[in-house]
Amino acid sequence: MYKKWIIVPIICLLTGCSSQAQFNKTKLGKALEKIQTQSTGLSENEIANGLKEALKVGISNGSAQASQVDGYLKNDYIRILFPPDARKVEETLRRIGLGNEVDRFILSLNRAAEDAAKQSKPIFLKAITSMTINDAVGILKGPDTAATAYLRRTTNDELYNTFFPVVDSTLNLNQATRYYTDLVNTYNKVPFVQKVNPDLKQYATQKAIDGLYFLIAQEEKKIRENPAARVNEILRKVFGQGGQ
Repeated sequence: MYKKWIIVPIICLLTGCSSQAQFNKTKLGKALEKIQTQSTGLSENEIANGLKEALKVGISNGSAQASQVDGYLKNDYIRILFPPDARKVEETLRRIGLGNEVDRFILSLNRAAEDAAKQSKPIFLKAITSMTINDAVGILKGPDTAATAYLRRTTNDELYNTFFPVVDSTLNLNQATRYYTDLVNTYNKVPFVQKVNPDLKQYATQKAIDGLYFLIAQEEKKIRENPAARVNEILRKVFGQGGQ
């Protein structure tokens, strides 16, 4: 197989690219990386095993981050706030001096998500076990979060059914449901505002799931892009192909 350092100058002569760094940013660069990937001699079973190992690493790290205390609350990317149709509720309540009550509700909402995240790992592992070789090859050739997209497609419904009672129980235990209902009912009494439905649980459950997928996607990107994140030999073999 031709080495990349031989092919790059030839293509640059044909395309006018000014440097290898510039070439690497082009579609031709990505295409060359795919050619390298397809020519490494790894079997489809090795690819599938590598991807499964990557997902196990990503799931373990993502679940651990999400389920720890403040895993959601202190993460700006996944912190759960008021539902979008209730943002005016928060703004109005803070203006009338109920900021502490609003903060207490947001804390309880995120604690519910952190509790629910503890239940996620077995569901993800089940999805990995069910992954076919075709799934694995497609994921390897896909975008940076292709594996996470596969997990979302295959686990979202089961996660929702598992998370919902946990979120419901924790919201009730922390009295977040009551806080929210009280806050919304207080808001609904403000003259001339558009009334808001105080139902909360479906929103909180899906946001908890979305936050978990976000963390797993970050882990997947690390494994694809950062050699130090490839913690065993099979990960280094599969994900070290394209960029080294």
